Amino acid sequence: MNKALDETLSLEIAKRIKSKKDKIFDNAYKAALSTEGAIYVQGFLVYSGKPYRPVEHGWIELKDTSGEDSITRIIDPNLPHIRKNNQEIWYFSAQSLTAKQLKAIIEESKEDYPEDDPLPIYGTTPYEYYGDVMLGGKEYLAAYQAAEAKCKELKELN
Repeated sequence: MNKALDETLSLEIAKRIKSKKDKIFDNAYKAALSTEGAIYVQGFLVYSGKPYRPVEHGWIELKDTSGEDSITRIIDPNLPHIRKNNQEIWYFSAQSLTAKQLKAIIEESKEDYPEDDPLPIYGTTPYEYYGDVMLGGKEYLAAYQAAEAKCKELKELN
């Protein structure tokens, strides 16, 4: 399945939800709840240029099956705050949730841990720790390693 960043829709949704610069996961959460058929995704963003390291990130995806090929559109409500053009950005998904799953997890997290921010969501325990970033299970490790490999490739090209 192909995935492509939909820059136009990303900017429209960012404007609609009043996307805030340092609220990556909140922006994705709001976008997921306000966009029919959206899937909330957490993973890593890689962009060309320094510091050449994966950045934990959140976005939404929409499946487009109207044509012969099934295409998934990446909608990033954080795009206005990323100072790169869309040919210099790569997404590596680690976890996907429907809006219904997302709402249920957030409600439960707020009830069980009211003092903690419920986002990002790391799935079920046990969690793995990599460097100074807390990640979820095997899916997070696979996404992180793929993002790291892309960073290495980009660094070698420059």
